[in-house]
Amino acid sequence: MDRTDKLVDTLHQILIAHNEYENEKDRDIAINSIIGDRKDKLIKDCEEHAIYAGKNYFPFLWRFHASNRVALFDIINSVKLISSNQDKSLIEAIDFIKDHRTSKKAVIEISEDVAIPNLSWVPERWQKAAFGQVLKNEKPAKVNRQYFELCIFYQLMLGLKSGDTCIEGSDQFSDYRAQLLSWPDFYKMIDQFGQQIGLPIERKAFIYHVRSWFEGIAQKVDSSFPKNEYLKIENGKPMLKKSPKASTIQGLKRLESIIAERLEPVTILDVLNDTRKWLNWDKCLGPISGFESKLKEPFKNYIVAMFCYGCNLGVTQTSRSIKDFSRYQIAWVNQRHITEEKLNDAIVKVINAYDKFDLPKIWGSGKSASVDGKLWDLYEANLFAEHHIRYGGYGGIGYYHVSDQYITLFSRFIPCGVHEAIHILDGLLENESDIQPDTIHGDTHAQSETVFGLSYLLGIKMMPRIRNWKHLTFYKSRKETIYKHIEDLFSDRIDWDLIEKYLPDMLRVALSIKAGRISASSILRRLGTYSRKNKLYKAFRELGRVVRTAFLLDYLNDKELREIIQAATCKSESFNKFANWILFGEGGLITENNRDEQRKIIKYNHFVANCLSFHNVVNLTKIINDLVDEGYPINQEVVGGLSSYMTAHFNRFGDFRLNFDEDVRELVHDIHIPEFVD
Repeated sequence: MDRTDKLVDTLHQILIAHNEYENEKDRDIAINSIIGDRKDKLIKDCEEHAIYAGKNYFPFLWRFHASNRVALFDIINSVKLISSNQDKSLIEAIDFIKDHRTSKKAVIEISEDVAIPNLSWVPERWQKAAFGQVLKNEKPAKVNRQYFELCIFYQLMLGLKSGDTCIEGSDQFSDYRAQLLSWPDFYKMIDQFGQQIGLPIERKAFIYHVRSWFEGIAQKVDSSFPKNEYLKIENGKPMLKKSPKASTIQGLKRLESIIAERLEPVTILDVLNDTRKWLNWDKCLGPISGFESKLKEPFKNYIVAMFCYGCNLGVTQTSRSIKDFSRYQIAWVNQRHITEEKLNDAIVKVINAYDKFDLPKIWGSGKSASVDGKLWDLYEANLFAEHHIRYGGYGGIGYYHVSDQYITLFSRFIPCGVHEAIHILDGLLENESDIQPDTIHGDTHAQSETVFGLSYLLGIKMMPRIRNWKHLTFYKSRKETIYKHIEDLFSDRIDWDLIEKYLPDMLRVALSIKAGRISASSILRRLGTYSRKNKLYKAFRELGRVVRTAFLLDYLNDKELREIIQAATCKSESFNKFANWILFGEGGLITENNRDEQRKIIKYNHFVANCLSFHNVVNLTKIINDLVDEGYPINQEVVGGLSSYMTAHFNRFGDFRLNFDEDVRELVHDIHIPEFVD
C-alpha cells in the first residue's frame, strides 16, 4: 500500500510539472528532478503493481507452492498425463517447466534457439505475471519461471477436474470417455432407454418436445401472472411475497401427548434386538471369507457392534457398558463380519419392511426424496479432515437422501472440499430398495445447471430450495417471443443448436450411468467444472438452463409447490438432528482416522436411525389402532403431522443398576512412600 501511494504521489508531481512548464526543456528538467536516480526502481515497482492489480491473487500462491514444489514435480514425473482433446498445449507447457526445473534463473530469456509451447491458453491475468505483458499471438521475450510454474499447476488442477487432462491408469482422473458405452452398444439400447425416460431420442423430435414443454410453462406462468397475489416483478427481478404461516393442525398436540404417555421406554439395544427378530437383518451380515470361523451366537455380536459404531461409543466404552463383550471381540466383528456393502444390504432390508406399513404412506407418496449434508466432526489433525466454510468446522460431510416417508434411503461420507451437488443423483440411482423416488428436493447446492441437465435425461425431476433464485438468469426459448407480463424476467436465450448437436453424446452419458458403467458423481465431477474445451459440459449446461428456468417459473407460479419443497427439505433437517442424537458418543466426534472406517460409521449410524424409525412406526401403528378402537377421533390430517423421529422414549445410555448391599470400603487417608536415598 505504501509503494502504491508513493507511485501515485510521483505521478502527481510529474503531472504538475508537466502543466507548470510550457518550455519542453524546462519541463524535462523538472520531471528529471522528480524522478532522479529512481527510474529503474519506479519501472520495477510499476511492473510489480501491474501484476497484482485487478484483484489478481495468483502470484501470492508462490510461498504456498514452494514447499510442495518438489512433490508436485515428482507426481507429474511419475504419471502419464493425457489430453482428452486435440489441444496438447498444456502437456507441452508441462514438458517445458520440467526441462527448466533445476534452473536457478528467475527469468528465462526466450531466444530463437529456446522452444516455447503454444501459450494461447494462458489466461490474461496470468500472462501479466508470467510474461510481463498480455500476449497478442506473439512469442514472449521472457518467462518468469516461478509464475509460469504456478500458472501451469493451477491450470493442470482445473484440467483434471474438468476432464480436459487425464492420468493414465488413474481411478478418479482417468479418461471418463473410456468408461462410457461403446457407440454400437449405445445404438442397441437407446430406443428402450428413450421409452423408459419418456423422451424422444431423435434430435429434431427431442428439441421440439423440450421446446414445446418449456414454452407451455412460460405461457402458463405469463397468463396466470395477474392472478398471482404473491409474485411481482421489480426492475427485472422477481419478488415473492411470503405465504401465510400454515395453521397448526387441530388436535395434533393432544394426539402427541397421548402417544407419549403410551410409548414404553426402550433402550437402543432393545430396539436393535426387536428389529432383528422381526426382520432377520442379521442374515445380511457374516464373515467376509467363508473360511473364517463362525461365531457361536452371531446376532448378539452384530447387535452390540451396531450399537457401538452406530452410536459412536467406541469399543472400550461399549465393552465396559455391556458385560461379556471384550473390545477386541467387538472390533474383530466389525473388521471381519461387517462391510459397507453388507450394511447397505441390511439398510435395504429395513427400508423394504418399513414400506409395507400404511402409516408412512400418509406422510408421503414415496415418489420424492430430499437431500442434505451434515458436518461430522473429525480431529483437526486428521489427514482426512477439511475445514468447511459453510458449516465452520473441521470434519467430513454425511450426505443423505431422505424419503418423504421419513426413511433414509442413501448415505455417503464425502470430503468438505467436494461440491455436494455432484453426489445428488447417486442416491436415487444406487438405491436398491422398494421405495423408488423420481423427484429430488435439495438445498441451494442443488441448483447447478449441469445437474439439472443430466437429471432430466435420467428421468429425475430436480426441485431444490434455492435461496438466491432471484439473482439467477432466466432464459427465453426464442428471441422473438414477447410475454405480456413476465418479459422482464428473461435476460438471455437458449442455444438450441448446441443441445441438438451434442444430444447423442449427452444421451450416451445418461445411458452409461443407467447401465452402471460410470457413476453420476464421477461424470458430474468432470462436467461441474467449467472448461473452455469441453463441449459436452456446455451442452449439458445449456439443457440444464432450459430445465432450471422451467422449474423457476413453476416455483414462482405455484404456491403449493413452494410449500412442498419447504416441507421436504425440513424432513432432511429433521433427520440430521435425529442422526446427531443417535451418534451421541464422543460428543459426535468421529475418532476413526481411517477413511473406510469413517464411511462405515456413517452407514452404521444410518442403519440404527432406520431401525429406530421402523420401531417408532410399529408402535405408532399399534397406538393409533388402539385409539380408533377406543373411539378416539382421528383423521389422516392429524396423523400426517406425526413423524418417525420421536426420541423421548428411547434410553440411549442403557440401564445402570445400584448395588445397595455391597459393603463400603474403609477410608484410608495416609500414604506410605519410602524416602529417597542418595
